[in-house]
Amino acid sequence: MESSRGGQNGIQLLLAAEQEAQHIVNTARTAKQARLKQAKEEAEKEIAEFRAYMEAEFQRKIEQTSGDSGANVKRLELETDEKIEHLKTEASRVSSDVVKMLLRHVTTVKN
Repeated sequence: MESSRGGQNGIQLLLAAEQEAQHIVNTARTAKQARLKQAKEEAEKEIAEFRAYMEAEFQRKIEQTSGDSGANVKRLELETDEKIEHLKTEASRVSSDVVKMLLRHVTTVKN
C-alpha cells in the first residue's frame, strides 16, 4: 500500500509538471506572437513614414523645377533614380542583420 501511494504521488507530480510545462510553452508562444505583431506594426509605421518623406521630397523637387527646362526634369529623374538605388543597396546590406535581430528577439523566451 505504501508504494502504491508513493506511485500516485509521483504520477500527480508528473502531471503537475506537465501542466506547468504546457503553461510555459503557451505563455512563450503568446509572447512570441505579440512580439511578431509589434515588430510588423513598427516596420509598417517606419515604411509609411519613409514613403511620406520621400513623397514630400519628390513634391518639393517638382515644385522647385516646375516651369524650368526639361534638363532639370531629367536631372531630377537621375537624382531620384540614384537615391532609389542607394536606398535599395542600403536595404539589401542591412536586411539580413534586421532579420537576424528580429529572429533573435522573437525566439528568445524569457520567464
